[in-house]
Amino acid sequence: MHWWRVLSLRARLVFIGVAGLAVGLAAGGAVLIFALDVALQRSVDEGALQTANRVAQQVEEGGPPDPIPVVGAQAVVVQVVDSHLGVRAASAGSDRLKSLLTADELRRVRAGKRLDLSGERAGVRGSLRVVAVVAGPEDDRQTVVVAAPAGEARSSVRILRAIFLIGFPLLLAGLAALAWRVIGLTLRPVEALRRGAEEITGAGAAGSLPVPDARDEVHRLAVTLNDMLARLETSRRRQRAFVADAAHELRSPLASMRTQLEVAQRLGPKADWLATADDLLIDTERLSRLVDDLLLLARADDAGRSPARSPEPVELTGLVADILGRYAEARVVPVQVGAEPVWTDGDRDSLRRIVANLLDNAVRHAASRVTVEVQPGGTITITDDGAGIPPGDRERVFDRFTRLDDARDRDSGGSGLGLAIVRELVRLHGGQVELADASPGVRAEVRFTPRTDPGTG
Repeated sequence: MHWWRVLSLRARLVFIGVAGLAVGLAAGGAVLIFALDVALQRSVDEGALQTANRVAQQVEEGGPPDPIPVVGAQAVVVQVVDSHLGVRAASAGSDRLKSLLTADELRRVRAGKRLDLSGERAGVRGSLRVVAVVAGPEDDRQTVVVAAPAGEARSSVRILRAIFLIGFPLLLAGLAALAWRVIGLTLRPVEALRRGAEEITGAGAAGSLPVPDARDEVHRLAVTLNDMLARLETSRRRQRAFVADAAHELRSPLASMRTQLEVAQRLGPKADWLATADDLLIDTERLSRLVDDLLLLARADDAGRSPARSPEPVELTGLVADILGRYAEARVVPVQVGAEPVWTDGDRDSLRRIVANLLDNAVRHAASRVTVEVQPGGTITITDDGAGIPPGDRERVFDRFTRLDDARDRDSGGSGLGLAIVRELVRLHGGQVELADASPGVRAEVRFTPRTDPGTG
């Protein structure tokens, strides 16, 4: 089947269509020729049998006239033959001495068979169709033999067969040419998509494929491909921005560390190496946090829609209380509201990271108060009384490396990955996170699917 694999789609479609049409036309033509042959033969048989029955009635009534009158040209030969092949009566022009049929043939037609004989027996051209009817008294049974011309009927069948054999290939050739043209027009939008994809690939830039006007499968394919290209372009821009921001964030602590080491090196013994070590540790911790955040986001991207670890029952109220113990010495100490146990399924470390990042953000921006509430429906609410976030920025702050102007300080501000990590981890748990106005401040709501059967495993 190598020849089939190397054919173009257009050629395959034309071949399949023409082959199917050829089989259908051949079958239909064969059935038509056969049906015509049967119908014409039956017509000849009925005409001859009608003549035979009329002559048989005359035999029953005392004998037919001699010669037997024949109406029209349906029966050119009529004989009344006895059991000894003697001709009792015949039509004009028929042999009055010798039977048209042999003894065996006579026996067969008396049994109801139909015979095809050469017209040479009766001195006519073409073939004859022979039928017979038994008549006469029991002691003198006679057979009325009628031979009708069948050449005209067979000639009609032969003409139809010849027309079919000549016209069939011509018709297939014409239909193949038409199908080639029509399929070419049908596949033109696909070729346009290919050229558009080639242009986009060659240019190496963003673009879109041409969308055909017809609301068909190709139209839907073009729309889907354009959506995919748009997502790929968005992902590419996001990746470039991510790499650039990551490089910038990594360069800042590295540059600070290098500057401090160069200054200390120039000062030599006069340098305060303890203070330099403290500053280097601060930058090192910041660099370590940034690297950990980047690795966590990379793992979250690879995890897809499922958590990186197998989910387990987690009690959210106790989890929040345990995390709040880390903020006993914070500038603003968070306060937990409510103590009713609430269970969900998830990864305990990821859930701790979600709550911790939101608390870090709230404590960093709060003026004097941070409250945490775990609601029975599986929602964790963290509210601060800080300056708040403008409505237009509440969705943007979840993007990676996005920091508002008041959060860009190296010591007090974050890397711009905290809320991005929160969104990715919440998404992996099948939950939702959003920011709302707390008047004053911001309220962060994280909704998880509550566990209806609390337990430990």
